[in-house]
Amino acid sequence: MRRGSCLCGAVTFAVAGEMRPVVACHCTQCRKATGNYVAATSAPRDAIAIDGSVTWFQSSPKARRGFCPTCGSNLFWDGPGANLSIMAGVLDQPTGLSMEGHIYCAQKGDWYEIADGTPQAPGADADMTTQVNT
Repeated sequence: MRRGSCLCGAVTFAVAGEMRPVVACHCTQCRKATGNYVAATSAPRDAIAIDGSVTWFQSSPKARRGFCPTCGSNLFWDGPGANLSIMAGVLDQPTGLSMEGHIYCAQKGDWYEIADGTPQAPGADADMTTQVNT
């Protein structure tokens, strides 16, 4: 069981079972929503129990972002598929997770380099973002 919360603690969650390795997204929407790139994991929706009120923002026709209405912490990204993405930084440590790679690198900010040696995709990469390693 892994647990996490927003900065103020008004929203907490627990994840039963395995989570996908962390993937960094460098798309323009993630950068605008957070001020930098996003690092997120995911788990099947039915494995995640959320306690507290999450505010959802429809950020595109196919996806919405969940955040704490009190402190503004970015918590979730909810798009197509069976999984709900969870921002890696809101998980309690130790997470036991590792960085798997980077997506939407063609849209990355011009103020940093990606130098961790993991795979980099110019756009979406279904292999990196949909699986949960069990």
